[in-house]
Amino acid sequence: MSVESIPLSVQNLAFAEEMYARYLEQPGSVPAEWRHYFDNLKNGDVNSASGWSPESPFPQRSIFDPPARVAASTPVSAGALEVAKPQVLDVPAYQERIDQLIQNYRVRGHMLASIDPLGKQRPSPPELDPSFYGFDDADLDRELSASWDFGGSQIHTLRGVLNWLKETYCRSIGAQFMHIDSLQVRLWLAQRMEETGNRIQLARQDQLRILKRLADAVVFEEFLARKFVGAKSFSLEGAESLIPLLDMAIDKLGNEGTKEIVIGMAHRGRLNVLANIMGKCPRAIFREFDDADSLHLHGGGDVKYHLGYSWDWITSQENKVHLSLCFNPSHLEYVNTVAMGRTRAKMDLYGDFRRESGVTLLIHGDAAFAGEGIIQETLNLSELEGYSVGGTIHLIVNNQIGFTTSPEESRSTTYATDVAKMLQIPIFHVNGEDPEAVAQVLHLALDFRKRFQRDAVIDMYCYRRRGHNEGDEPAFTQPVMYKEIRQRPNVYSGYLEALESMQGVTREEAERIVEERRQKLENELTEARRDDYIRCIDNWGGVWAGYYGGPATRADHPDTKVDKSKLSDLLTRLTHVPAGFEPHPKAQRILEQRRSMAEEKESLDWGAAESLAFATVLDDGAPFRMTGQDVRRGTFSHRHAFLHDVNNGQPYNMLSNVVTDPSKVSLFNSPLSEAGVLGFEYGYSLDCPEGLVIWEAQFGDFCNVAQVIIDQFIASAEDKWNRLSGLVMLLPHGFEGQGPEHSSARLERFLMLSAEDNIQVVQPSTPAQIFHLLRRQVLRKWKKPLVVMTPKSLLRHKECVSTLDELANGSFQRFIPDPEFKDFKNVKQVLMCSGKVYYDLIDRRREGGYEGVMIVRVEELYPFPSSSLKQFFHELDDSVPFKWVQDEPSNMGAWPYIRARFGDKFLKRFNIERVSRARSASPATGSSKAHKREQDELLTAAFSKATQEKSVSIPSQSIGAGT
Repeated sequence: MSVESIPLSVQNLAFAEEMYARYLEQPGSVPAEWRHYFDNLKNGDVNSASGWSPESPFPQRSIFDPPARVAASTPVSAGALEVAKPQVLDVPAYQERIDQLIQNYRVRGHMLASIDPLGKQRPSPPELDPSFYGFDDADLDRELSASWDFGGSQIHTLRGVLNWLKETYCRSIGAQFMHIDSLQVRLWLAQRMEETGNRIQLARQDQLRILKRLADAVVFEEFLARKFVGAKSFSLEGAESLIPLLDMAIDKLGNEGTKEIVIGMAHRGRLNVLANIMGKCPRAIFREFDDADSLHLHGGGDVKYHLGYSWDWITSQENKVHLSLCFNPSHLEYVNTVAMGRTRAKMDLYGDFRRESGVTLLIHGDAAFAGEGIIQETLNLSELEGYSVGGTIHLIVNNQIGFTTSPEESRSTTYATDVAKMLQIPIFHVNGEDPEAVAQVLHLALDFRKRFQRDAVIDMYCYRRRGHNEGDEPAFTQPVMYKEIRQRPNVYSGYLEALESMQGVTREEAERIVEERRQKLENELTEARRDDYIRCIDNWGGVWAGYYGGPATRADHPDTKVDKSKLSDLLTRLTHVPAGFEPHPKAQRILEQRRSMAEEKESLDWGAAESLAFATVLDDGAPFRMTGQDVRRGTFSHRHAFLHDVNNGQPYNMLSNVVTDPSKVSLFNSPLSEAGVLGFEYGYSLDCPEGLVIWEAQFGDFCNVAQVIIDQFIASAEDKWNRLSGLVMLLPHGFEGQGPEHSSARLERFLMLSAEDNIQVVQPSTPAQIFHLLRRQVLRKWKKPLVVMTPKSLLRHKECVSTLDELANGSFQRFIPDPEFKDFKNVKQVLMCSGKVYYDLIDRRREGGYEGVMIVRVEELYPFPSSSLKQFFHELDDSVPFKWVQDEPSNMGAWPYIRARFGDKFLKRFNIERVSRARSASPATGSSKAHKREQDELLTAAFSKATQEKSVSIPSQSIGAGT
């Protein structure tokens, strides 16, 4: 088949044009078959030699076509050319097949890469074999007039092309990037890798720095194993390249202007990172091994390999970058979005809305990255407006095992990182025993992140020299793998040998490096065991200076009042929309109602009071951030913080009317994620103590999905890690016939977690209460997470209203006395309650004419206002009976907590009984009619005089009145 039979296409047009230009300049410079073609073209006789016509183009080929088809249509070997004379080499088709081969090395070359330090080989994809395209040995060395530019060299043979492709994609680095949709991004990555053969050129001083950092890592682990035999440290052995990698990353980022680096990681290698990267004194770590300070940690603290740290790093160019290693529990990957939230807060603090001043580095395990669903949530947040941090660097320390579970047992994918292909980002697999290959992918990943502001993934293949922990025997389940591991030298030895062969370092230099580090650790251990050792106390500083935690007795009580005229002005401004903006008619009516409220023609509803809380916080100069599902409108259409023009859909932020700096307002609808988003907001709160940071659940029960964040971070961080947070959680809660899930925010769980004044659990019942509560949370110097059971039906309840005066002159009330009683003279019974049920009780009292029944609302359930209630009831006779009334079943809600706290004697004085639904495995009935019957029976029991120990109600959900 001749040259003329090939139609011009995108793939070969440029080549044909180049051939023609050379022909016009000097006909003898092009191959004979091309010269013959151009001669005929010049004579206007392109069809005479080949029989070509536009109606009979050469068939288009797929890169997956079998080689027989290609070979049959295009004989290219030397022998075939001899037999087929006078047929000439089909150069454009030949080039096209080479282009397909190049393309497939970019797509599949990672499958041939030597990324496993244990040497496990994988099957070779057939499309990476030249014979797949009909090439034989003779073709490999054929001199072609065309050339390929790799690494600045012009390559004229297929063998040269193959060698460069293997150097680039099949050595110690396997790159996955061809799944990226953008041609610009793919070309950028291909060029960066192919122009260097995927190698980094390091100066001797850089190589020596890598060697020293490897020595730091190796000597530290050997020292721990020798001095603290059998103690858990979750050793980094087998993955020591992590330390020079982090060293290079921090130095490069700091030299390029990064001010803040937030690191999240699991426990493996954490002690090594603390000592060799974060600047924590080894003596402090050694005392933790000796457990020398146990008296100071009675009932608190955490294991040493969960602890965080912060440190100012000075780069090689004398730039300062602040490092923050997040504290992390054993729930490995849940720290990811916490770290991202911290980075976002730091960026906002700098006023960096281009997301350039900070970087998040997340260090993952291979089994966790493939197995934990929080990974998908983390990746999904990466490019959303409300959560972007300008790209995160993900580093997988790939031990090729999860505890005792092999990859074949733990994932359905080729790589642990395959979930990351959901994003338009590169994934670099690298052999952890090739430190210079690790350096190359690190620089490539950091440059990609900087250029495109997207995540990048480094999958560093290594191994775990010991078991899951130092007391574990891995050979029980992986005998073959660990036989190989026991025979391997550490990565320091391997790199030293490589440098010696290149005369980059001498054996004497290397021995001196190791000995210096050993001696330093010996000195640190001596200091750690001195009798006069002074323990370092981690006090709150930086952005947390002036804030404090501790017992509720230390809590401050700031003035939350706001001048009434200012409230009226702010609420009026919150109703303004730009000229030409047309809201939805129903939204327009809400704006008109709020204008009327601002003029005191109507009482304030929940949405208006909440909006005023946000507006006054912003007016005070504090930042405000709120995210969650549907928060801009509100699940129940009460908020309308953003309105949308009905004609063009354009949104308008109503809070922008009350601020001069729009960057102070961050209000974002979140994806359908709870654990990831709540973790992000918790992380944000860690670096924004002065702001109002809120996560709202669509329904309260949605927080179930984020239980790890609640248990392991929000409720216990102060006790474990001495870390404070002012995060607010708004959880819609209330029994209104909406079924088992959407009724309960699981109040009982938060009360069960309450201890040592660690959190605040509140169920406000009026608009004024939510206003003062949110303002108190921002203004307080005593910082604790705030969990709020927010209402649903009360958002529009005719009696759940407040006046501007109550906002202007009041304060948050931890409990609210019954306004119907001025004293206790006529009190015959006291009903204690919290939340929505109060409004049901006052309705029933009014309907039934029950006199002498006082109804007291407890608004703050934790810390419980015992002292205030004792003072309030001090004139009430001890014989007056008390009942705790709640919508929830008896094993849920506040009753288990009240019962455990007070027993039979409320406030140690009054007999107290329970009125509630009976114990139940599920919070509520799914029947609206059944719910109404149950509620009626509950209210009847609340006002009955006699205690009924037996449940008397319908079988589905009985009502109990008793203890």
